[in-house]
Amino acid sequence: MSTVQSAPAFQISPSAGGHGLTLSESAARRLETLGRDEGHPVMLRVAVDGGGCSGFQYRLELVDAAEADDIRIEAEGQTALVDPVSLPFLKGSEIAFVDDLAGAQFVVRNPNAASSCGCGVSFSI
Repeated sequence: MSTVQSAPAFQISPSAGGHGLTLSESAARRLETLGRDEGHPVMLRVAVDGGGCSGFQYRLELVDAAEADDIRIEAEGQTALVDPVSLPFLKGSEIAFVDDLAGAQFVVRNPNAASSCGCGVSFSI
């Protein structure tokens, strides 16, 4: 009888970087506009929660301050934040802002998602 050992699906050391997350130019521009409209800088918190029609769902919210353990993704002077628990589900993703016929919204382009729902809010791995 042989034993097969496999590495864990996700191995990330937040303190070492290597998460591969990016904040697109479109997302950075939108965060800058939102901060200007609010009268102070804002950051985009991106989290992954259990639920949704595909198993996991994205939670996106504007915040004024980071938590102590947040991973910061910065571009063009703007910041997105990801908590360490959500990070493995987002490895290699791009956070973007799209404005098209379906509406204007922040989106996560996640290469780890095996499938997603039609609205792009939930996904499975």
